[in-house]
Amino acid sequence: MAKPAAAPGITKENILLSAVSLFNTKGYDGTSVRDIAKKASVNAANISYHFHGKQGLLESCFTRFFEAYLECLEAEADKLEFTPADECLKRAVFNILQYQSENHLLSRFVLREMSIDSQIVREIISSYLMKERYLFKRFFERGEEQNRFTSMPVSMFIIQLKSMLSIPFLNSQYLREVWHVFPQEQFFVDRYYASLEQWIDQCLLTRQAAIPQPLHTIMRSLP
Repeated sequence: MAKPAAAPGITKENILLSAVSLFNTKGYDGTSVRDIAKKASVNAANISYHFHGKQGLLESCFTRFFEAYLECLEAEADKLEFTPADECLKRAVFNILQYQSENHLLSRFVLREMSIDSQIVREIISSYLMKERYLFKRFFERGEEQNRFTSMPVSMFIIQLKSMLSIPFLNSQYLREVWHVFPQEQFFVDRYYASLEQWIDQCLLTRQAAIPQPLHTIMRSLP
């Protein structure tokens, strides 16, 4: 009896995951459509059908990563009107870490490709990363309005924050081989986030915002 054909959605997802795995080990240029088809156990024509070739797969990798990444920021930016900006920013940072950990191969590949000057990278910068800039600025503007953030060069802080969010996944082999740390594990996410939270508090919070609320004030604010 012939083996049932996989559902189109499953086939497409399998192709994408197989491509990400190969792109990480062999590099984008070193991976052929035939390699991807073999790993995904599909005909090469399936790749043309779903992605219009290897370039389409590359674009799908970028789209998947950055749309989920921006969702982490957007979800918290939408809460800025009724939630302290530092709380929103911290949750966004945690959610980004969590997403990158759960998708560490995709994260590593995309972050690595972003260091190459190419047409697709320029397109990503003009769309996704300009939106990222806008969302980060919303956190900082609201934080200053709430008198919770100190006045500081926003660009410098964001550059540092983005570096700390990406380095563990970009250099995952270094973490594994030298420090025996695994970015795809929840233990790493929790411990690493704790250090980032402390850094955010030290760099951003005003003296007033850093003072813990008295217990009676906290109790009055509870429903």
